[in-house]
Amino acid sequence: MNPLFLKLGWRTLLRDLRAGELRLLIVAVTLAVAALTAVGFFADRLKGGLQRDARQLLGGDAVIRSDGETPAAFIARAQALGLKAISTVSFPTMGRATDADGGASKLVAFKAVPDGYPLRGSMKVADSADATGADTREVPAPGTAWVDASLLDALGLKLGQTLLMGDASFRLTRIIVQEPDRGAGFISFSPRAMINQADVKATNLIQPASRTSYRFAVAGDDKAVGEYVKWANEEIKKPFEQSGVRGVRLESLESGSPEMRQTLDRAEKFLNLVALLAALLSAVAVAIVARGFAAKHLDDCAMLRVLGQPQRTIALAYAFEFVLAGLVASALGVAVGFAVHYGFVLLLAGLVETALPAATMWPVLFGMGMGLTLLLAFGLPPVLQLASVPPLRVIRRDVGNLKPASVAVLGVGVLGFAALLVAASSDLKLGLIAVGGFAAAVLVFAVASFFAVKLLRASVNEATAPRWLVLATRQLSARPVYAVVQTSALAVGLLALMLLVLLRTDLISSWRKATPPDAPNRFVINVQPEQGDAFQKALRDGGVTKFDWYPMIRGRLVAVNGKAITPDNFEDDRAKRLVDREFNLSNNTEMPGHNQIVAGRWTAGEKDAVSVEDGLAKTLGLKLGDTLRFDMGGQLSEAKITSLRKVDWGSMRVNFFVMYPVAELKDVPVSYISAFRAPEPRPVLAGQAKAPSFDNELVKAFPNITNVDMSSTLAQVQRVLDQVIRAVEFLFGFTLAAGLVVLFAAITATREERAREFAIMRAVGARASLLRQVQRAELAGVGLLAGFLASLVALAVGWGLARYVFDFNWTGSWTVPLFGSIAGALLALAAGWWGLRSVLNTPVVETLRKAQ
Repeated sequence: MNPLFLKLGWRTLLRDLRAGELRLLIVAVTLAVAALTAVGFFADRLKGGLQRDARQLLGGDAVIRSDGETPAAFIARAQALGLKAISTVSFPTMGRATDADGGASKLVAFKAVPDGYPLRGSMKVADSADATGADTREVPAPGTAWVDASLLDALGLKLGQTLLMGDASFRLTRIIVQEPDRGAGFISFSPRAMINQADVKATNLIQPASRTSYRFAVAGDDKAVGEYVKWANEEIKKPFEQSGVRGVRLESLESGSPEMRQTLDRAEKFLNLVALLAALLSAVAVAIVARGFAAKHLDDCAMLRVLGQPQRTIALAYAFEFVLAGLVASALGVAVGFAVHYGFVLLLAGLVETALPAATMWPVLFGMGMGLTLLLAFGLPPVLQLASVPPLRVIRRDVGNLKPASVAVLGVGVLGFAALLVAASSDLKLGLIAVGGFAAAVLVFAVASFFAVKLLRASVNEATAPRWLVLATRQLSARPVYAVVQTSALAVGLLALMLLVLLRTDLISSWRKATPPDAPNRFVINVQPEQGDAFQKALRDGGVTKFDWYPMIRGRLVAVNGKAITPDNFEDDRAKRLVDREFNLSNNTEMPGHNQIVAGRWTAGEKDAVSVEDGLAKTLGLKLGDTLRFDMGGQLSEAKITSLRKVDWGSMRVNFFVMYPVAELKDVPVSYISAFRAPEPRPVLAGQAKAPSFDNELVKAFPNITNVDMSSTLAQVQRVLDQVIRAVEFLFGFTLAAGLVVLFAAITATREERAREFAIMRAVGARASLLRQVQRAELAGVGLLAGFLASLVALAVGWGLARYVFDFNWTGSWTVPLFGSIAGALLALAAGWWGLRSVLNTPVVETLRKAQ
């Protein structure tokens, strides 16, 4: 192979770097790669950390949960594979103080553990309520109990005193600060009481009808664990007649906190959206800058042709130059992205308990590939046209001008780049809406700006209009293609910036509304019907003015459309579990204000009707018009599905799978559930005794209720939310920079043409002040139009993203087009002042000499 193109490409690269002609190109690619790899590095490390911590959160490498003692086959299989294994048992029961210590009682989450617990991770315990706690590999000694600090407060006990559970008594020795496999089931919010497994029999709490939960945890070699998990899944899926196993499932992190998962899922999507927009903007910038780069090198290539260089050598030289520039820019972007991702690590510290593992090579390879694809797909097509510049251009400047890029070449590049972006989004809908929305927006901008230029030319009366306006109109209409490209590029840049500003504002507002500072932090269940009035009065007397109040009925779904159903009728594991257990049902004439009807209609007082949560309907294959039969404590009830509701399970409000739109259901066992924000304790003044807590007073007045304190969970969600918002704002700067690069590139793309036209005007007597007015009018007009178009499209794309990706309600303000138009004009004027300030200052003779 002739190495001449290598030497030529290397020389042109060095020359163009010194001249600054590749500066914007490298900046655009670097920004895109940096934004994508910053998110990629953090997501890669976070994923690895979560996978590592998953074992600690589960207390093992895999966990089998069962309603009864773990089937012998599962224990035998673990032993055969050489896995370490332990079994724990937990259930709700009442814990109480002795009569001498006040006799208070409280529902507790009982748990018995053996030596060696946990297999993964460690307990953190403290010897006093004020201590921070220390890791331990010990378990409670026989005859002792470790408890949550909240249980001591609820029962008025201290370490060293006695806790009664069942027929046994236990000396309280330590406070549980952290329990790795606590889980997030509803009963897990009750205070924990942990004892040694050897003491379970003495309590006499486990009886034939007891609702117990057994967890069989295994740990060992990854290969052996993988084989065990595969075998367990197959065994669980077998029909009961073959396996004899029922009520057994493989436990995973999916049973974790829904409000936390929803916050993190939305955050990941928004970070990906910010990175996608930065990449899309960079693609526009690269396309604009590359075309300007090619236009500047037309004369150079014509001279090379005169000197005998073949087209192939010229094409290979410029391809080599762009590949080298792409490698440099991509490597620089990866380096910047790697540095920036440490900002995410700091801002989102605490999402995993320990240090994140090192990143893999995947973000590096992806970043390099994305940078080269970006440059080759959008930058190389116009540059390759330089190889076909005829030698005649040396004496005739009107030949050999750039042509529109080949549709085939551009199409392949665009499709490849779009595919990479959709893959990088990690969410098909997000990728398709972002990429597809931008593609459609470019078409809309081009068509709208073309007709706007025509309309402007026809509407300006040259006989009466100011001279500067006439000249500005002529400038735009004289080169409609440039006007369309410039307006479209400006509109794309403004679209991304507006979209991020609008979505960021509403997304954060939506998150804040989901878990506001005054969100309920107490859930109270088991309130009996005859206690309803007194309980609500107690809340109001305590200063609680807003609270949820709903009846709660336990019911099992036994038939759909008259056909009996069992777990064996479903393939999906979640569907099997739902059918195998009782639902929490409710009734009320008014639909909960925090729910939303997505199908059908809620009709107050409609008999034999139910409203079903849409997620449950999808899982069980239910639809409007289906008839459901529930067994409620022996009472059968049939009702038709008349509406489907969207329920936000992370709203910290009372929610139900199924609701009857009636005031009451007769002849069914019912209790009530309430959610409210507990009043803050009153400050204790010097010399005053500490007032009893609101929770204790409530439990004393209604000893049968279960009061679940959600304060720590709510605080954790809000803490993570604050961290996520800071991370989103941190990455926003990348897209802002990419948008400004697009604006600058779009404005300066016609600098050479403007310089020649203004030089001719100045040569025939036009004043610099008049030309300055013409330039400002042209820039302001293009910016106004671009800002207006971008605002309209931003409202449409933003609604689609909010509705179908981020899952929150969003309505844009009518003021957006107004402020968008003003912002577009101001940004265009600012970019024009910076990029075109030399046009009016360059001597006329110098400009005309270059144009020869």
